[in-house]
Formats: sequence, C-alpha cells, structure tokens
Amino acid sequence: MLKTGKSKHHKYYKLNMDKVHYALYLNPPRPTFMQDMSDEERGIMQKHIVYWNNLMSEGKVLAFGPVLDPQGVYGLGIVEVENEEQVKAMISKDPANGLNKYEYYLMKAVTPKKGT
Repeated sequence: MLKTGKSKHHKYYKLNMDKVHYALYLNPPRPTFMQDMSDEERGIMQKHIVYWNNLMSEGKVLAFGPVLDPQGVYGLGIVEVENEEQVKAMISKDPANGLNKYEYYLMKAVTPKKGT
C-alpha cells in the first residue's frame, strides 16, 4: 500500500532551494593509490584534507572522505553552493587537483533544517 503525504521526519529535513548541491568524485591516479602513495603524494593528500576541512567549517561542505570500494578507493564529497562556478573554484584550488581527477554532478539533496 502506498501512502502519500508528509513524512514523519518532515520537520527535520527540507529540500534546500536557496543553494544547490553537488556530489564530487575524486578519482585517484591508480586503484592502489591509498596503499602505495609516495611521500610527496601523501603530503599533497594531507593538504587536501586540510583544504576540505576548512571548507566544511565555512558551511560549504556537508560531507567528504574516502569510499572504500573493493575495486579501488575514491573520494566523495557533497557540497552546498550557490552555483556551479563555486564548485569549479573549489576544485581548482584543491591541492590534490591534478594529482587526482575530479568529476561532479548536480544533486537533489535533502538536508537537515538549520537550528533543529
């Protein structure tokens, strides 16, 4: 039986129409990158983590981190921005951009309401 109407969680979550969300995929240079990165690559990835933590503290990043896919680890981030240009700017300033390759896609995200 299909029920329609509001979810019991409707007061906690909303579709945020003021901002747009993107899912970002950070594809490493090789499937074994997480296990065999060089010292130089590790240093770049440490700067990458600091960079995304700073964006998270600014409220622009909802979540990010490695996805432990058995076929090969990759990075995933969910950002909340005003437009696609902001996503492009985030990616271009990432210390790991170039070492890794980015893909990003518009996302219809449902997020917690602020202040609940």
